[in-house]
Amino acid sequence: MLMTNGTTRTLRNAALAVALMAAAAPAVAQGGALSYGEYGRPTTLDPITSNDMIALRITELVFNGLVGIDRKQQIVAELAESWDAAPDGMSYTFRLRKDVVWHAKNGEEPKPFSADDVVFTYNVMMHPKTVTPLKVRYEFVSEVKKLDSHTVRFMLKRPILNALPKFTFKIIPEFGPANAFLARNDPFVQHPIGTGPYMYRETTANGEIVLEANPKYFKGAPKIARFVAKPFADQNVMNQALMYNNIDMTVLVNPRNVPEIQGDRRLRLQPYNALSYSFFGYNLRNPLLADARVRKAFTIAINRNEMLKSFFNGQGTVISGPFAPGSWAYNLDVKPLAYNPTEAKKLLADAGFVKGADGVLARDGKKLVLTLKVPIAQESEAVKRVVLAFKNYLQQVGAQINVEFSEWQAWKEAVFMAHQFDIVFASWVFDDSADISSLFHSGEIGAWHNNFGGYSNPEVDSLLVESKLTLDHEKRRTIYRKLHAMLAEENPYTFLWTLTNYSAYHRKLRGVEIHPYKFFSYADTWSIGSGGESSAPQGTAKGK
Repeated sequence: MLMTNGTTRTLRNAALAVALMAAAAPAVAQGGALSYGEYGRPTTLDPITSNDMIALRITELVFNGLVGIDRKQQIVAELAESWDAAPDGMSYTFRLRKDVVWHAKNGEEPKPFSADDVVFTYNVMMHPKTVTPLKVRYEFVSEVKKLDSHTVRFMLKRPILNALPKFTFKIIPEFGPANAFLARNDPFVQHPIGTGPYMYRETTANGEIVLEANPKYFKGAPKIARFVAKPFADQNVMNQALMYNNIDMTVLVNPRNVPEIQGDRRLRLQPYNALSYSFFGYNLRNPLLADARVRKAFTIAINRNEMLKSFFNGQGTVISGPFAPGSWAYNLDVKPLAYNPTEAKKLLADAGFVKGADGVLARDGKKLVLTLKVPIAQESEAVKRVVLAFKNYLQQVGAQINVEFSEWQAWKEAVFMAHQFDIVFASWVFDDSADISSLFHSGEIGAWHNNFGGYSNPEVDSLLVESKLTLDHEKRRTIYRKLHAMLAEENPYTFLWTLTNYSAYHRKLRGVEIHPYKFFSYADTWSIGSGGESSAPQGTAKGK
């Protein structure tokens, strides 16, 4: 799963989902540029250290996995042309394509892709000095062996359920990183080299990331010559940039802007599925928040249904636990806790809090005053309303919340590295594995790990491990249902909602199909119509 610094969405496309009429396609011109809007800037651009959705979309354009997943959710060949699984499920052997080359540096010939790169990538992912959310996902592999220059074998510690989709992880070149591990200060993380349809060219002074088509792409040269990712700090500004032709596409439309875009005949509004949710996350290192009664009180002190209706036009679903509602792992029997400020006050009183003369609760001389940190890239109108409502709801039960907005990179460093926060407002986006180990296993507590709140529960740890050991899908579902119920009771997060997802783009873009999780998986087949080059005057869009 990945952190997103924009508002999240849902698998359930609700009433505003529009039926896109298939128009007669005009002649398609090869080339052109597609500029698209993002909420903020990625921290890193490599597929190993990155843990936000902005970076994921970039890496999907730049890199490939051994296998991929097609539009019908079937496993298809990518860097591997064929593969075999051992009868006992203890190994997978991949035969690699021989026509793949790495993106060439300026003035250099492209280097060939080989088995050495696959072995190197796995070893880098698992190196103790590499901080990545992928470690927990690939702990089932015991060793990767190079059988010859174009054959590799993954030896498993144990057979696992539905193993093949896990080999979609992106491969990096052996000659890329400076060391046998990947650090966030390695030049490779900002200047990635891949095998994918697009090559990284530059990050401009304005933070725009420029990618150019790879003419040697093994699937054939992409139809669009250039992709430009433009960062924005405000959803409304990004929407205006689309309306005034300063960008060609937005990856996520603010629900409040849907009617305006629907009414513009120049634009298409396309719903797409995403397994995602928003939440308030708590730092359990703070003794006040380590008390589960306090966290539960905060959850029932806010009216999530009213917030969803008022701030997002009701375009979503309030959730009760750690899985997205569209996921097979979601426990529908666990209902979201109801809004109940009276019960919230009672829970806080039971936890030993007494209201002072200023109206703020305190326990043992420590006031219930907490800091809520929000990345500035989320500083949209809707998000401002969400965090202000949270502050006001909690003030009514005696907690004082001080809201701090900070730049995306500074926010990530404070939350993921230094753990200097009390509460955060954020979102997770998942793939279909529904693996929440990196979020809630105690082994994932530490700098740049996803369990940034420091949640630790031995029973949850045990269930997470057991879920990985079972080869029975129904047993895994049962385990996840139990985890859902436990985490809903423990409230390491106040789970909020999953929202309906929309992308918007100008009609000159042809053949647009959106991957529900990675967005740009099929972008090498997109094209620009007879209008040709992007109408966006470079550098004119108002952004961060």
